[in-house]
Amino acid sequence: MSYVDEVLERVIAKNPAEPEFHQAVKEVLESLRPVIEANEEKYRKEALLERLTEPDRQFKFRVPWVDDKGQVQVNTGYRVQFNNSIGPYKGGLRLHPSVNLGIIKFLGFEQIFKNSLTGLPIGGGKGGSDFDPKGKSDREVMAFCQSFMTELCKYIGADTDVPAGDIGTGAREIGYMFGQYKKIKSVYEGVLTGKGLSYGGSLARTEATGYGLLYLTEEMMKCNGHDMKDKVVCISGSGNVAIYATQKAQQLGAKVVTVSDSTGWVYDSEGIDVALLKEVKEVKRARLTEYAAARPSAEYHEGRGVWSVKCDIALPCATQNELLLEDAKQLVANGCLAVAEGANMPTTLEATEYLQQNKVLFAPGKAANAGGVATSALEMSQNSERLSWTFEEVDGKLKDIMVNIFHNLDDAAKRYGKEGDYVTGANIAGFEKVAEAMIAQGVC
Repeated sequence: MSYVDEVLERVIAKNPAEPEFHQAVKEVLESLRPVIEANEEKYRKEALLERLTEPDRQFKFRVPWVDDKGQVQVNTGYRVQFNNSIGPYKGGLRLHPSVNLGIIKFLGFEQIFKNSLTGLPIGGGKGGSDFDPKGKSDREVMAFCQSFMTELCKYIGADTDVPAGDIGTGAREIGYMFGQYKKIKSVYEGVLTGKGLSYGGSLARTEATGYGLLYLTEEMMKCNGHDMKDKVVCISGSGNVAIYATQKAQQLGAKVVTVSDSTGWVYDSEGIDVALLKEVKEVKRARLTEYAAARPSAEYHEGRGVWSVKCDIALPCATQNELLLEDAKQLVANGCLAVAEGANMPTTLEATEYLQQNKVLFAPGKAANAGGVATSALEMSQNSERLSWTFEEVDGKLKDIMVNIFHNLDDAAKRYGKEGDYVTGANIAGFEKVAEAMIAQGVC
């Protein structure tokens, strides 16, 4: 049995009932086969893959808090510190009812390679809770965040582990968490990223993941003989990533015609009105039905269906496993040129394979949505230097990082005879740097 197959069996046996984690490890290791087979003896001796797929440590803890009615509520908190061979652990905090250990491990494992791809000195980690901020008052959210950070603060620090936002964790939540950390630890340090501008946050951080997605997509299109002008784009999701991906796509000359949320989706033949979308989702925190009601050119549809719309570029920006094989077939039938992942692992393995087999350009999330963590690392740099860069400075650095990421994964794919396979290229480019650092640092 090959080394990769042995490790895959081991991971599944040691981590039962964690399908998302199994999926992430399988996807990465399968694409790394050429590299691993070329160095099998060395990697076996070092037990490199066993060490890579086993988190450095993982924490699970109780989060009690009191709601507005005086009722005590109890949630579960998680932090998985996966690998710090190239820098402090770095990864978001997801607040969503679906959160469990398997999902946090899959996200943390992916984060190792994503962070490596940025070229910045940050390791991989992830955390969160099954708490749902939707429908909660500010006071309730604060009560949860303070309780959550009271435990989490024991394990994080500016040079140890620097969490950030993710689904459900926006500026409000980060602010409450930072305040509690500062109060307990009595230090003012860059321990969280995604902070408000008045207390150490970075300009362009809000826009970073969506903007970065389009910078990489644009470079991928350009290197394959296409441009962005007048391209029709379908986007799923309507959160931070989707909103700013829409904004940047339209700045680059494309027309975005769809967005979605957990209950349905909107098709807007005139192109999504970004200002209205921001009003509905960021200010009112309302459903897309309100967007459709306020926009005569928009149609609202219940359930799934974003990927049935004819488009040149598809950008899944909602959540994991949202673009299925049937969706991939629909995209191919409609002549889609490119898919780039704005969310973490939004495309199933079967759908990814189908898209690649049918010559659709495919940029995996660990590369395409790395703009958020890249700008988080830039926020860490600003905090360390006690400086604040302009929007243009941060945005310029972000664009350079995303363009370099594409060329790094493109070059890695070509080196191993996998030209055009950007999934393999991204995994190889991210893995090589981490593997080299792990071996250099000995068995630790």
